[in-house]
Amino acid sequence: MSVDRPQGVLRRGWSAEVGDYAIAGGWTRRGEALVVGDAAGGVYAFDGTSGATIWTQREVHEGGVLAVAMHPNRPEFATAGQDGRVLVWSAADGRVREALDVGNGWVEHAAWSPDGTWLAASCSRQVHTYGPDGEKAWQSDDHPSTVSAIAWSSTGDLATACYGRVTFFDASTGEVRQQLEWMGSLVSLVLSPDGDIVVCGSQDNSVHFWRRSTEQDSMMSGYPAKPSALAFDDSGTLLATGGGEEVTVWSFQGSGPEGTRPGVMEHHVENVTALAFARRGMRLASGARDGDVAVWSLRRDGHGDPIGVAPVADVVGDLYWRPDGRALAALDAQGGVTVWRVSK
Repeated sequence: MSVDRPQGVLRRGWSAEVGDYAIAGGWTRRGEALVVGDAAGGVYAFDGTSGATIWTQREVHEGGVLAVAMHPNRPEFATAGQDGRVLVWSAADGRVREALDVGNGWVEHAAWSPDGTWLAASCSRQVHTYGPDGEKAWQSDDHPSTVSAIAWSSTGDLATACYGRVTFFDASTGEVRQQLEWMGSLVSLVLSPDGDIVVCGSQDNSVHFWRRSTEQDSMMSGYPAKPSALAFDDSGTLLATGGGEEVTVWSFQGSGPEGTRPGVMEHHVENVTALAFARRGMRLASGARDGDVAVWSLRRDGHGDPIGVAPVADVVGDLYWRPDGRALAALDAQGGVTVWRVSK
């Protein structure tokens, strides 16, 4: 197969290239544009329908872009880089609205709160939060190790993961609201849509999760690699995990996932690198080191079937469903940006 020969529900769309490894990106709120940041520090915006370049800004982050966070309500986004800065952009014209000096290290993660009021960024062992005017609201004390992931809960708390714990902070004050502890190095983090279930991939090739309401925890082990790719569907019923060549899907329906058998999706021949659920329905996209992208139709028990597949030029860096679910974007290690139309 080639990039021009997708199968199943994936139909030919458009493709583009950026200057280096396509690190991160995202769609604007209505899908008018796709924004991409690359390992050379460049930021690009493409028309969501045609793929035409809207604007390009090269080498804006010295050392490279590490994260892109799309604003949930406005045509804006933030980029974080190796230069210790976070930039807040206008998606329409590529103008930098705010330049925030976060710290002396790499700013590896950035995320907007669900209402778009707060912007959080992690740098080394600290997390920093900024308000609507770009002024710093607060910064945390040092974590036990480098912050490996951040996420906002639906209730407005900011969660961070590091060695040995997940911490929840109050958005406006930085007060610690809750700490969930487990002795191990946590490498990834995702929260259920209702904010109650906290899931982390661990360095020891396991997935650990807690319920915030009870602080009870559990573990899924036996993965052949670190589960760095995690995703919940919009209902919070299904949790998709990487951690090897297979996509493993756990169902939280009823009393699950404890005591249940997960769905195991087999297609990739190398480790899964990216997972993303469409906003509506139970369609899951997966990408891997083998350069393949697959789309799966899942049932509420976590089992399902492949309904589309297409290759890209190299390792899949990340996947982004357009908000309406009718297009899927993939970024790859050669700087490729591929967008497929997705049929019903």
